[in-house]
Amino acid sequence: MKQRFVIIVLDGFGIGAMNDAATVRPGDEKANTLRSILDDFPEMKLPALESLGLMNAYGKESARMHFVPEANFGKSELMHFGADTFMGHQEIMGTLPKKPTVDPFLTHAEAVAAHLKKNGHKVEIINRDGLKYIVCDDYVTVGDNLEADLGMCYNVTAPLDYISFEKELEIGELVREVVTVGRVIVFGGTGNTMEDLFAAEENKMGRFIGIASSKSKSYEQGYQCRHLGYGVNKNVQAPTILTKAGIPVTLIGKVADIVANDMGTSISCVPTPECMNLTYDAFMNMEKGFICTNIQETDLAGHSQDSARYKEVLEQADAGIARLLPEMEENDILIIQADHGNDPNIGNSKHTRECVPLLIYRKGLKNARVGIRKTMSDNGATCCDYFKAERPENGTSYLDLIGGYAN
Repeated sequence: MKQRFVIIVLDGFGIGAMNDAATVRPGDEKANTLRSILDDFPEMKLPALESLGLMNAYGKESARMHFVPEANFGKSELMHFGADTFMGHQEIMGTLPKKPTVDPFLTHAEAVAAHLKKNGHKVEIINRDGLKYIVCDDYVTVGDNLEADLGMCYNVTAPLDYISFEKELEIGELVREVVTVGRVIVFGGTGNTMEDLFAAEENKMGRFIGIASSKSKSYEQGYQCRHLGYGVNKNVQAPTILTKAGIPVTLIGKVADIVANDMGTSISCVPTPECMNLTYDAFMNMEKGFICTNIQETDLAGHSQDSARYKEVLEQADAGIARLLPEMEENDILIIQADHGNDPNIGNSKHTRECVPLLIYRKGLKNARVGIRKTMSDNGATCCDYFKAERPENGTSYLDLIGGYAN
């Protein structure tokens, strides 16, 4: 008998601001991603999501989408601080979020340099108008990330024709041991040089300095990347727990790039139809296992403040979900959720701190209510519970509310 647990994350698809948004992210108290799209396109129809209880979770009907009395649904708050795709997915997989600091790299530059030297690395500190960044082992720069909210991330960048990604990653992991910001992003590409990196040096607001990734030519060929999160331990997350227990794990889309899955299958992908086709194929070829898919293009549409594109991507995802539903057997479970909001009409291109829908399908299951979950880790905990595996460090299983263990 087949036993498959699937989570599809519609990245950035929030359904209303969290109660703490006004204090945690001022301005986000006005956010509601789904409402904004419906305001612009009141005739939007998402048949599969509607049938799963999207409007029930949202709490309001639209012109063409209505409550479904037999739907299985709830919604989830975010436990991680802010509204972040990386930390959102770590939370989903069972990580207990730690509160990161928001600091310019200057705050940690000397400590990072000392730690790198202590571990046998050559270090040069670059000084620019009172700001500092690091060049390690001649080819690895360490400085502020200039693309995300300033002070939230540091970049470790290298031209990979001159140093291997594995050695760059070792340096990034040492940086991670010292700093307390949310992410250390280790990346590089081939075909570029240190001159290209130095030419991409930028100073912002007189407090932040680093290599502008978009100008570094790192993305043009041979790109490799690893995100190192604050307080993230892969050993207490669902993918590692499950694969150690012999349960196959497949990650598809952006989740494949940001969640550790050393013993499983990870497939990077961005186009929504392709992500949904890969999900369908993985599901059909799996007897037992866990699949998590991230639909990134919803989030990209939010960043572009393009509700028309957001609607189009939702329709593509909905079609893929509609194709998957008839193939699900009695013991299979499907969860549709998001990881934060990204309101295209909020007036800026940043993520928004919103509750996310929690839609559940299990053949024959009706009227299951899982309420308002305090953390998205409840989904990872439920998945591990479903397979009778060790639970992750965070989250409470709601398996008893959706049919219990497989027969």
